[in-house]
Amino acid sequence: MTVTDEITATAPESAGIIGQRMLRKEDPVLLTGEAVFTNDMVVPGALHLAVLRSPYAHAKLISVDTSAAVAMPGVQAVYSGADLAELWASPMPCAWPVTDDMLSPEHYPIATDTVNYVGDGVAVVLADSNMIAHDAIELIDVTYEPLEAVTSITDALSDRVVVHDELGTNSSYTWNLLVEEAEGDVQRAFDAAAFTVSEQYVQQRLIPMAMEPRAVVAVPQPFGGDMTLYSSTQIPHILKVMVAVTLGFPEHQLRVVAPAVGGGFGAKLDVYAEELLCIALANKHACPVRWNEDRSENTVATVQGRGQVQNIELAADANGKLTAVRVRLVADMGAYLQLITPGVPLLGAFLYAGVYDLPKAYDFSCTGVFTTMTPTDAYRGAGRPEATYAIERAMNALAAEMDVDPLDVRRRNFIGPEQYPYEAFTGLVYDSADHDAALGIAEELVDYNGLRAQQAKQNTADETKRLGIGVSTYFEMCGLAPSRVLASLNYSAGGWEAATVRILPTSKVQVVTGTSPHGQGHETAWSMIVADKLGIDPADVDVLHSDTTIAPLGMDTYGSRSLPVGGVAVGMACDQVIAKAKQIAAHQLEASSDDIEFAGGVFSVAGSPDKEMPLAAVAFEAFTAHDLPDDLEPNLEVQVSYDPPNFSWPFGTHICVVEVDTETGAVDVLKYVAVDDCGVQVNPLIVEGQVHGGVVQGLAQALYEGAVYDSDGNLQTSTLAEYLVPAASDVPPITLGLSVTPSPTNSLGVKGVGEAGTIGAAPAVMNAIVDALSDLGVSDVPMPASPLNVWTAINSSQSAANTEANGGS
Repeated sequence: MTVTDEITATAPESAGIIGQRMLRKEDPVLLTGEAVFTNDMVVPGALHLAVLRSPYAHAKLISVDTSAAVAMPGVQAVYSGADLAELWASPMPCAWPVTDDMLSPEHYPIATDTVNYVGDGVAVVLADSNMIAHDAIELIDVTYEPLEAVTSITDALSDRVVVHDELGTNSSYTWNLLVEEAEGDVQRAFDAAAFTVSEQYVQQRLIPMAMEPRAVVAVPQPFGGDMTLYSSTQIPHILKVMVAVTLGFPEHQLRVVAPAVGGGFGAKLDVYAEELLCIALANKHACPVRWNEDRSENTVATVQGRGQVQNIELAADANGKLTAVRVRLVADMGAYLQLITPGVPLLGAFLYAGVYDLPKAYDFSCTGVFTTMTPTDAYRGAGRPEATYAIERAMNALAAEMDVDPLDVRRRNFIGPEQYPYEAFTGLVYDSADHDAALGIAEELVDYNGLRAQQAKQNTADETKRLGIGVSTYFEMCGLAPSRVLASLNYSAGGWEAATVRILPTSKVQVVTGTSPHGQGHETAWSMIVADKLGIDPADVDVLHSDTTIAPLGMDTYGSRSLPVGGVAVGMACDQVIAKAKQIAAHQLEASSDDIEFAGGVFSVAGSPDKEMPLAAVAFEAFTAHDLPDDLEPNLEVQVSYDPPNFSWPFGTHICVVEVDTETGAVDVLKYVAVDDCGVQVNPLIVEGQVHGGVVQGLAQALYEGAVYDSDGNLQTSTLAEYLVPAASDVPPITLGLSVTPSPTNSLGVKGVGEAGTIGAAPAVMNAIVDALSDLGVSDVPMPASPLNVWTAINSSQSAANTEANGGS
């Protein structure tokens, strides 16, 4: 059960529709089963695609014999990688070459010479049914020459076994960010520091586990060469461009549609082999081709998240004020570079100093390495949860080194509210925040002082149930814009977003958005923005999205960008519609447009309340065009492409309270408080849902989830029997506090919120566990903090203490 309390810190009074707790417009079709997901689609005459996947993590392909599969009744075609080679105009895309000398192996949808992870595609079958296709792949006879696997970051760095011979090394790139006022400042800060800490943390691999696995349907038109691709994707617009490039398919003849999508979490922010295979083979066979993923296939064929080893060092003066931060990161890329694989760690590269006022003494370096495991890519938060985890765990280590309370060391270092907008050491400008206020709300909600008093009484030497309190404060750099900043990071795309607002003759409104929702509530939120701006009922607004023919311009949904970029674009389009409508109303009311006021859906003349004209009447006049100003075009329709001037910077504080059983290692989360400030909240109900879901995913990383491989590269957690995803019964009470600090960089004052819960949760939980066990000498527990891992950490610490007490013997 989830409990929500609200405390308003700086929230403005609600005016109009924005800020109301409106139920989601999207939910009825989902709850009644009317929503159509990709695999629900009825496509007459479609052939079913199945992919034969390598059982080896690393092997040479000696031969692929498809004869028995071809002879099976109901099989229409079988192809090896060599058979399909002529269909690819270029390798699969990586849109983020983070350095000019980055090494990237050529990666095609089906392997031809070498397989590099368990799940790598070896051959495909097209058949009359899904069952026949999967039966047929069992008849394909493949001869492999096994090679040694590389299943750890340490092994990858050593180049003991090189995954891609043609590269000569497993290191794809090294990206550096050194910020100093003068050369040598970082080292001088460490040399002069009163306190230093040096910590290593491991971000385990995670399997995204969206409720809906991936599915694809490619439907060619009988004549003319057009193709429609239906895919369970977050990025229909980006996918369209990348398909055109990879297949050499005419972009203007390609339509991409994302039907109802059952979750993405970053894993569907990608261009996958199966999408390319379905289009290429549908085009070749002149008939629809479809593919859907089962859960076990999903665990190896869909990208995984995280996978990092983090080394972080902090230097502080005698008061605990940070003077330098140094980070050395090694990121597991997996076998190949997917769409933004190498850039994911860079999304957190600027955040390893957290919400703290750091001088220009920051040294960050990241090396990306290849392994023989499923490729990694974006997963909810993408680089920013990893950064927050490192700095927030390290801040607790600093507090322990200084023997001060973890809240105290944070307060000594917070960027003050009066310092905003704050130009950080990296040159980025943080828009607005009040970290101490958010911490204060969380502190009050959790009864921090009372808990510390309880902990002092409870955590005695003979008590096996020990209380722990963990805190995490965070910044999120979200929006993935502006485009010029992305260009400076070698990102191939822009960060803009497009929106069209169209008032129909009967005064109903159509909104066309380039964002592509998959659970975020855009139809509801965008309707509320438009209704608030135009003074109409949200029910009179229809939001069109996720179809590149209906919404030809867009950069899609990821990185908590939809509201601060796409939603702001919608609001800007409304403002321009109103500006045009004012000219029409002024003409009709025989007044100057400067004298026209608009409120509650009605135009009126200032000082003449009897002279007014409702928006509905103006819309109809714009449609008939019988009496418009001479220089004005008919219709009320405006398209806006908005490129933000800055990222948006949501922030917050999470506090977790746990009880750890030292005999079994079991962790019980007693209470969880989250205070997340995402600026102006369009719909608090949606915000709460996003935070709840994010917190649960962060808890999942901390306590349950982890993709485990053996030394041969076999995934040991390939089903939900081994890969532990928390159920509703595992979710603790979550108390939400509210702080609203509007962003000054956009007209709505909004920030993103989709990833906030995930960013704050894991370090809060792990800090709480370590806090519970610190008196026993435990300073770290690896994630996930399973009973075994916790018990092992306790016993290792006690063994070390006993050894030291016995003089090292």
